Amino acid sequence: MEKKLCRIKEGKILAGVCGGIAKYFGVDPIVVRVIWLALFFAYGSGLLLYLLLALLLEKENSGNSDW
Repeated sequence: MEKKLCRIKEGKILAGVCGGIAKYFGVDPIVVRVIWLALFFAYGSGLLLYLLLALLLEKENSGNSDW
């Protein structure tokens, strides 16, 4: 199975972007969230990038169909 960057459903805080990035790279989601906060407070670009990724990334497919 190939790795795919997507928003997670389980364990998300806002939209699941940081959790999805952490899962893709195999790191702890707390590390990604701390880096994201640092970008937000240092440059303000963290919020814009988060919102952009929340809109562009698709949700994680759990393998079960909702139909």
